[in-house]
Amino acid sequence: MALLTESEAKALLQKVLSYSKADACEVNVVGGERGNIRYARNEVSTSGTMITQTIQVQSSFGKKNGVAAIDEFDDASLEKVVRRAEELAQLAPENPEFMGVLEPQQYLKSTGYFESTAKVTPAIRAEAVAKSLQESGQQKLAAAGFLEDFRGYSAMMNSKGLFAYYPSTNVNFSLTVRTDDGTGSGYVTRGYSDFSKLDTVSATKIAVQKCLGSVGARALEPGKYTVILEPTAAAVLLENIFFNMDARSADEGRSFLSKPGGKTKLGEKIVDERVTIYSDPTNPELPASPWSGDGRAQEKVNWIEKGVVKNVAYSRFWAQKKGVKAVPSPTNVIMAGGTASLEDMIKSTQRGILVTKLWYIRSVDPQTLLLTGLTRDGTFYIENGKIKHPVKNFRFNESPIIMLNNLEALGRPERVVSTESNSNYLIPPMKIREFTFSSLSDAV
Repeated sequence: MALLTESEAKALLQKVLSYSKADACEVNVVGGERGNIRYARNEVSTSGTMITQTIQVQSSFGKKNGVAAIDEFDDASLEKVVRRAEELAQLAPENPEFMGVLEPQQYLKSTGYFESTAKVTPAIRAEAVAKSLQESGQQKLAAAGFLEDFRGYSAMMNSKGLFAYYPSTNVNFSLTVRTDDGTGSGYVTRGYSDFSKLDTVSATKIAVQKCLGSVGARALEPGKYTVILEPTAAAVLLENIFFNMDARSADEGRSFLSKPGGKTKLGEKIVDERVTIYSDPTNPELPASPWSGDGRAQEKVNWIEKGVVKNVAYSRFWAQKKGVKAVPSPTNVIMAGGTASLEDMIKSTQRGILVTKLWYIRSVDPQTLLLTGLTRDGTFYIENGKIKHPVKNFRFNESPIIMLNNLEALGRPERVVSTESNSNYLIPPMKIREFTFSSLSDAV
């Protein structure tokens, strides 16, 4: 599939807008190609490619809106989808929060498209997986994994002259390795925009090491422990902060950022001063779209700076209501780190637990961000600065806010793929004291 270039996307959107008879019209087009290969028990089970390309039209008459989408791009179909959006708008009730379409914006330059990823073929995917299978097969272990690459674009234009275009690529690789008897399990995941950075051999070696090291796990009494969370484990907890930095829910008392009496924690210190969480679409390790879904320009934004809440996301409606600047939700999230290596953290731990992965995360209390979930695929007991032996998995009950107030050390940020949302972040490994494990789990 040939992706639409910026000039081709602009010409297409102009054509769609030319059919509009509404007071205002906004058109989005997204397209892409996803290739994947899945394997289990050391054999490829599926391999495929999915190509999609869709146009979505939003037509507005005053505060009445209608939205229609189509995946056919001939002239008759383009006019048909515009007419359909207009029909729906005329039938719809007024939306009191509709703010109209945006004026043209100035966008940052973000480079998230890499030819190395765009040119990946089924043969290249198969070769990458074959190298992984060879590494696990040498140890007579059972491997199951998934490799997916993407190349695509998104573009939008409206009747006020706004135009935005962003091409991107991405590759995600995940692998679970188990012993034949199922008593040992290791896991690894990798995510990049640039396929040339993916090394399935080195990634597989990590999963193999975790797998072999987790055999013979011993039960350890649940309780509060010092933990070292690898970035993959930390990400699934921290993203519950990232997803909830919303001004309206905080103002309305529905958030961990809410305070009694309709006040919020904006401007207050809520976590350790070493914690800085920000977004920057131009970050070379985690490039992202320089515009949000409604066309607003993305900027570098500090959400939490040295432990203090500096910004929250405002919709255009809520920002107008509150008389503040509208800040869009981020298109990427990064947590600043420290200089400690994982080995340094282990050496400095007298008694603690190393956690490879957390999964099956569920909310217990949204207002404190209390979460529950399980460890999996490599949990190890540390004593006197050394990994002593594997331990059986735990259920945990912990809030990432409490966790970040019990911070002892931070490592260098790494790009990780969340096992819960499949989102990519830059997250450091972290050492936390008094992390709460509530019970044991028999799962490997």
